[in-house]
Amino acid sequence: MNSNLIRERLNRDTKPFVFRLSDGSRVAVAHPDFVAVAPGIVVVIDSKTQAQTHIDPLHVVAIEEKRSTKSNGKH
Repeated sequence: MNSNLIRERLNRDTKPFVFRLSDGSRVAVAHPDFVAVAPGIVVVIDSKTQAQTHIDPLHVVAIEEKRSTKSNGKH
């Protein structure tokens, strides 16, 4: 995926999402403010630990909306 598509998602809304990478791993993003995009690199900051994950945008195969973990009372 190119950096422009990633920037478009960051600017679209503030809902949490997940980067799915070419190796099958996933990197959760709590809010777009925790992502920096530069040519050839995406940096994601974990909102709780402040750990950094550096990603080559070419390895981002999808951006998925993060599923809610709240229970709606239905089974």
